[in-house]
Amino acid sequence: MINRRDFITKSALTVAGSGVLGAKAFANGAPIAKDAPFNLNYAPHFGMFKNSAGDDLVDQVKFMYERGFRSMEDNGMMGRSVADQERIGKEMARLGMKMGVFVVSYLDGPQTATFVTGKQEWQDKFLQACRDAVEVAKRVNAKWMTVVPGNFERRLPMGIQTANVIELLKRASDIFEPHGLTMVLEPLSDTPDLFLRYSDQTYMICRAVDSPACKILFDMWHMQRNEGRLMYNMDMVWDEIGYFQIGDEPGRKEPTTGEMNYKNLFKHIYDKSKANGQEFILGMEHGNFFSGKEGEEKLIASYRQVDDFM
Repeated sequence: MINRRDFITKSALTVAGSGVLGAKAFANGAPIAKDAPFNLNYAPHFGMFKNSAGDDLVDQVKFMYERGFRSMEDNGMMGRSVADQERIGKEMARLGMKMGVFVVSYLDGPQTATFVTGKQEWQDKFLQACRDAVEVAKRVNAKWMTVVPGNFERRLPMGIQTANVIELLKRASDIFEPHGLTMVLEPLSDTPDLFLRYSDQTYMICRAVDSPACKILFDMWHMQRNEGRLMYNMDMVWDEIGYFQIGDEPGRKEPTTGEMNYKNLFKHIYDKSKANGQEFILGMEHGNFFSGKEGEEKLIASYRQVDDFM
C-alpha cells in the first residue's frame, strides 16, 4: 500500500522539477507558467506560498500563476492600501487571473449580534461597507464578496431575525447589482452563536432576497462540520451557489490531510457545473499542513492529486 504522505512528497518533487523554465522566467513581462492549469479554478490566498515567493504580494500572485492557479482570493483586501489594491488588480489583469472573494468588513471587533437585530446603527455600518466594497472591487477586478450576518440575538425570535437579514440584504443587493457584483453569504461552523449555519437556511434567504447579487458561499469545511452529506446538500441548494471554498476536516488544511474525499467532491462540482454551463472559483481557505517551501510543494502536489479526476 502506498503511504499517502510519501505519495504527496514524491509528487511534489515531480511537480517542482517539471518546469523547463525557472520561477523567474518572463515573456513580455509576464511569468511563464511552469505547470498546466488545473481542471477546476482553485484560488490560493496571500501567505500560502510566501516561503517560495517571498513577502511581496505581486510576487506571490506571479508564483500562483506559474504553478497553475488562475484565481486568487484575499479575505483582508478591504484592509489593504489603495496602492496595494491597484498593484494586485493590475498584475492579475495582466496575467488573466480572476479575483476571488474578499470580506465585506463592517465589524470593529469580534462577531456580535449585528444586523440580525434590525438596529439602524448596524444597518448603516453594513450598507456603508457595501458601498466601500464596490470601490475595492473595481480596483482589483473582483466580482464576489463574502458577507456574514454575525451572531444571532437570543432575545428575538428566529423568524424576526431572519426577516431583518432578508430586508437588509435586499438593500445591499440594490448597491451591488448595478455593478454586476455578487455578495456570497457564508454559513459558518466556528461557534453555535452564529446566525447563519446551514446551507438550506442560506438558500431560503437567497430565494427571499431574489437577486443575482445575493448567492451562497458553500464552504465545504464548514458544511462538513455542520451538516455533512456534502454532495446531497450541494445539489439541493445548487441554483443559489455562487462560490465554493475548501478545507479538509479535521484541521482545516489542504485536501488529502483529513477525512474528506475531495477527489469525489471536485469531480461532482466539475461534472455538474459543466453540464449547466457554469464555472466556479474554489477558494483555498485553509492553512498549510506542512511548513516551509517543502510544505508548499506538498500542498500543490495534493491539489494535483485530487484534481486528477478526468
